[in-house]
Amino acid sequence: MARKLLLEHINVPGINTLEVYRQKGGYAAVEKALKTLTPDEVVEEVKKSGLRGRGGAGFPTGMKWSFLAKPEGVPRYLVCNGDESEPGTFKDRYLMTYIPHLLIEGMIVASYALGANTSYIYVRGEMMPQIRILEKAIAEAKNAGLLGNNILGTGYNLELYVQPGGGAYICGEETALLESLEGKRGNPRIKPPFPAIAGLYGCPTVVNNVESIAAVVPIVNEGGEEYAKLGIGRSTGTKLISASGNIKKPGVYEIDLGVPVEEFIYSDEYCGGIANGKRLKAVVAGGSSVPILPANLILKTINNEARLMTYESLSDGGFATGTMLGSGGFVVLDEDQCIVRNTWNFSRFYHHESCGQCSPCREGTGWMEKVLHRLEYGHGKMSDIDLLVDVSKKIEGNTICPLGDAAAWPVASAIRHFRDEFEWHVTNAQEAITRNYGLAHYADPLPKLEVTA
Repeated sequence: MARKLLLEHINVPGINTLEVYRQKGGYAAVEKALKTLTPDEVVEEVKKSGLRGRGGAGFPTGMKWSFLAKPEGVPRYLVCNGDESEPGTFKDRYLMTYIPHLLIEGMIVASYALGANTSYIYVRGEMMPQIRILEKAIAEAKNAGLLGNNILGTGYNLELYVQPGGGAYICGEETALLESLEGKRGNPRIKPPFPAIAGLYGCPTVVNNVESIAAVVPIVNEGGEEYAKLGIGRSTGTKLISASGNIKKPGVYEIDLGVPVEEFIYSDEYCGGIANGKRLKAVVAGGSSVPILPANLILKTINNEARLMTYESLSDGGFATGTMLGSGGFVVLDEDQCIVRNTWNFSRFYHHESCGQCSPCREGTGWMEKVLHRLEYGHGKMSDIDLLVDVSKKIEGNTICPLGDAAAWPVASAIRHFRDEFEWHVTNAQEAITRNYGLAHYADPLPKLEVTA
């Protein structure tokens, strides 16, 4: 059984209230950090833990904190990214809904470590129930002297606010989030300067994901070195995975990083296997923006080693044969699912959500949606497949923010691994429209994997 650091008390009745949360040891990390540790010592513990950003990029959290500029007389800010717009990802919403005080405790400790006296939790606008839950929990914490002036008599002051977003995927990108938080249109900024130098209101700012900030609590409670003992190599600690698709037990799971992908999909402790007796066809491992992998490559690496749920193992082989852990949005597709339809659906989303600031993304996402639409609905040509690859290459790496990459990678990887399914949609146009199951042979394990440049 995996060790639960974030979800240990998730099913305790009333854990969303301050009283029950404190009965289960809540806010001990605040007591320890504010009364026995200096801000630099808290940062050092996070560095020792090896915690990597849980929002998708996987950048070391402690290192990110250490980059924060500290000019004299200039305020600093901590902003929690609760936008969670990535299709297939819902673990942050789960945390905010059921155990909001864990996030608030993490915000207090992290704000103290960064020298921030005003912090924000930016939540996607559609999540109004979660916004109300957080606001209620903040009020409870403030009434208990855990927020506001002179917290627990330590002399540290912190005001914490919840800010609803406008419901735009682009605002999950940290600089677009900051623009939105300032009341502007949520367009990404050109970097540098990075938020650590000039972020919210032009002041030094750290933006972290909900899960990343929640993980600070067990790190401070148990120590960074103890946290680092969980996981494998540079993938330390536990990770929340949003599991969905054609599995018997969809939901949010907390895993020790290093669990084999095969175990995660098929064991009763986690997903319970493929639903309705079907075979595994493909997996989107880290949210819609990461490359899709067929069954044989998600279970084994190109070197025939077991694929693990870690940043390194999932990316083994690069984009030719690997993918990314990303935000942990684990979407499982069975043999009946159509890859062309799935890819078109993702492209519709990215075209709709592009902010339009960069022409490769603004125009390219629209073209990919149109071409995929005609392939899916029986009007495609063989040349359309290479056209999609060409357009994706024109987008990738040519935009201010990673949304362009996020739109290009799913299309390129789908064609890379499932090209004959795209071709089948051209040669069997009417059958593809009426049956739309794609090719079941992709559910068969391959005896030998061939990779071409």
